[in-house]
Amino acid sequence: MQESLETLLTAIGPDLQRVDVSTSPISVFVFPANIVRVLMFMRDHPKMRFSQLVDLAGVDYPQNPIRYQLVYHLLSHSTNQRLMVKISCDTSVPISSVINVYPNANWYEREVWDMFGIPFDNHPDLRRILCDYNFSGHPLRKDFPVSGYNEVYFNKGSGQVEYKELDLNQPFRKFDFLSPWEGQWDELLKKETEVHQ
Repeated sequence: MQESLETLLTAIGPDLQRVDVSTSPISVFVFPANIVRVLMFMRDHPKMRFSQLVDLAGVDYPQNPIRYQLVYHLLSHSTNQRLMVKISCDTSVPISSVINVYPNANWYEREVWDMFGIPFDNHPDLRRILCDYNFSGHPLRKDFPVSGYNEVYFNKGSGQVEYKELDLNQPFRKFDFLSPWEGQWDELLKKETEVHQ
């Protein structure tokens, strides 16, 4: 992988931000505007041959100035190597779709858009894939409320799925996580100590 990494560094040149060899697999950080060119290079270069996009994942770092990160997980069948290509992005600038490089990116990009709200440019069918079309928000963002916004239920009378505003009638309860067995164990220890004294 070291020889391939050197080839990568020299060939990608200005598209490369940095390489992190401490991760497994190795992480390569590139500029978002050049993601299509970089992935084509990874796929077509004879020393790389990363012919499969295994996954595309979004990550939310609300504390960072550029909040989101996209991680492209690549696999080379000929060298049996894996690589992560990472870009930092936000929702204001669409990321170029990589469907022309890896056709299976179609579903992955739709999922990232649905869960995080990161838009993709030149995507043929960018619509929700996991959430309902009327769903508001993007549930994998860290600022998305845990309880959501709406309650979804099936109305037997109308035979349709319906929405209503979420209504939490009771406040979140405080739980004592002490097991009832722990309380009994403490009492048994007290009794046994008294007997021995």
